[in-house]
Amino acid sequence: MKTTNFLKQIPGLVLIGGALVFSSCDNTGTRTVGTEDGTTVGTTTDGQAADTYEMTDADLYKEVLVDEPKIINEFMDFNNAYDLITEKLQEWSDALILMLPNLALAIIIFIISFFIAKLLRKVSESLLRKVSHNETINELLSTIIYGVALGIGIFIALSVLQLDRAVTTILAGAGIIGLALGFAFQDIAANFISGVILSFRRPFQKGHIIKSQDFMGIVQRVNLRSTVINSFQGQKVMIPNKDIFQNPIENYTVTGKRRIDLEVGVSYGEDLEKVKKVTLEAARRVEGRASDDITFFYTGFGDSSIDFVLRLYPEDISQPGYLQVKSDLIMNIKKSFDENDIMIPFPIRTLDFGIKGGEKLNEIMDLKALQSNGNK
Repeated sequence: MKTTNFLKQIPGLVLIGGALVFSSCDNTGTRTVGTEDGTTVGTTTDGQAADTYEMTDADLYKEVLVDEPKIINEFMDFNNAYDLITEKLQEWSDALILMLPNLALAIIIFIISFFIAKLLRKVSESLLRKVSHNETINELLSTIIYGVALGIGIFIALSVLQLDRAVTTILAGAGIIGLALGFAFQDIAANFISGVILSFRRPFQKGHIIKSQDFMGIVQRVNLRSTVINSFQGQKVMIPNKDIFQNPIENYTVTGKRRIDLEVGVSYGEDLEKVKKVTLEAARRVEGRASDDITFFYTGFGDSSIDFVLRLYPEDISQPGYLQVKSDLIMNIKKSFDENDIMIPFPIRTLDFGIKGGEKLNEIMDLKALQSNGNK
């Protein structure tokens, strides 16, 4: 308060001093100093004495009552700013004191929300393990539940502190950021959502033999973004979950069956009843086939053979077992056909050298020879 009173007295002191001593500058930059008897002695910048002149009462009135109030106003503005800052600080301190109960309540709400969120996370993890066996998905979803519960607690605490505008701004900003990220990473989001759905629907599991589009192999794991399989050629293939979710999947493990379809052709001159009997007997001698019935069907007339398909199921549906049974089946059929003089024909092509067709090659050659002899 003493400082404030002193600052308030400064303009009066300046006014009194201005009546005794005043300063002004002429156009050449020389400075003149007035005295009590109304005369001034000017001194130039180089120290030479200047002409003496008298200051009238009008000049003194302008100097004291017109120019000096400008300085007074500047000190008054400074004084007002100081009072304004002091008033604001006092208001803030009063508001902080009034807010202390709400602040304590907000802290209690936040702590309770933190423990409730942790409890919900543990409960959700135990429940999700019963639905999904993918630990990555379970951990992700439980973390999301934890974050949502904790976020609700934070918003309630901010509302208690009467920061509703801040809550609205945070929600609006989160919505805009989420929309922008959704457009920027829509492929990643699609693969992520597809991975979550596949984890809950479980059309296949680790160790299953599946085929999706042109990829076939054994499932190793299902990640959030892709499904990893080991192909039968030894390569590791990562298929985006969106492609698996949107396209058909062939699962050879879920039913425990994997059928062999063997297509064969025999000559047009063979007895088809005999061919069917010999083929079925050869198939029944194959070791490693399942007890299911073997099916035999003629499928059509080919270019040089009558085609049929033989179908059976191996006991071992893995790739080595599947290929071994198929190999033994081919060997048995070929051996039985050789023993019964059944021919598997090579591709046959008939060449017609006549313009209209139906003419034999030797006849055309003889005709050409006669024509050449006649020309001689």
